Amino acid sequence: MKKRVIALLLATVMAVGLLTGCGSSNDSGKSNMVCIAIQPSAAFIPMMIARKQGYLEEALKDQGVSVIWYDFESGPPMNTSIGKGETDLCLYGDVPTVSAITQGCEREVVGITAQAADSYAIVVLKDSPINSPADLKGKKVGNNAGSTGHNMVDKYMTSGGLTLNDVELVAATPADMPYMLRNHQVDAISLWEPSITKLIDAGDCRILAQGSDCGLAGTNTIIGRKEYCQANPKVVETVLKQYKRAADEIDSTSDETWQYVAKYLGLDVSQVKSMLPKYNFSVEVTQEDIDSLNDTIKFLVKIGKLEKAYDIADYCNPNYYKGTY
Repeated sequence: MKKRVIALLLATVMAVGLLTGCGSSNDSGKSNMVCIAIQPSAAFIPMMIARKQGYLEEALKDQGVSVIWYDFESGPPMNTSIGKGETDLCLYGDVPTVSAITQGCEREVVGITAQAADSYAIVVLKDSPINSPADLKGKKVGNNAGSTGHNMVDKYMTSGGLTLNDVELVAATPADMPYMLRNHQVDAISLWEPSITKLIDAGDCRILAQGSDCGLAGTNTIIGRKEYCQANPKVVETVLKQYKRAADEIDSTSDETWQYVAKYLGLDVSQVKSMLPKYNFSVEVTQEDIDSLNDTIKFLVKIGKLEKAYDIADYCNPNYYKGTY
């Protein structure tokens, strides 16, 4: 049901976008709209709160800018949308971030939504004898090829002096992985929240390793169309500061808003709140974030998903949040 609702909402917004574009611009390139793409990941909870509370609409009113929300289920279609100029700002995980920048469209990382190493994990059945990288050797591991979950397997095996070649990787979507694990089609799966919480709460699975156990940073970003951001820096600054406002006020979030967030993520409120300690919600792009994203680039080159490495620092612009544009 949730997927159908999101799909219907997306179809409606896309139809409006295709008919009207994402706002009008004057000769300076300034726009009267900002189109924001979001997906159901706990890494973006502050933006969900800001959306429900109307923070962005309130803060941008004096600038004569309205907010259009686009809902997606994953990063790749968001890449297509921003590439076509249908969206201006997108909230991404690390792999979609570095992939987006290689696709020829001028984009820049304008902010960080969260560092969340432990929102990624390798999960096994509760009674599995697997307890270490050595135990995983020769076993089947379900993962989404080229994803952060894939990177997690690589780092976990490396932490035990092994390599990806020491396991049999089985391509799978996050939706299929729990079924495959429970039906012994694979011995372990590597995925991310909120799927991890759903599995653990079901009672038949346990976490073998989390990102912090093997050096996975789990950096999530906000990417903007460079042309839009440079023409509308005050809008971008405002969006980032309202995100930070929601993050700072997360402990005082109303029950009604938590219900909205939980429904959006397909969880109950207690599950959402149980995940919060895994996330360091932030905004400003730091050297640690740059190093993490460059590590993701190296991984994608290693597995053949990117042709060559590049320095993500060349595509990061922390000045919007600082107001020094």
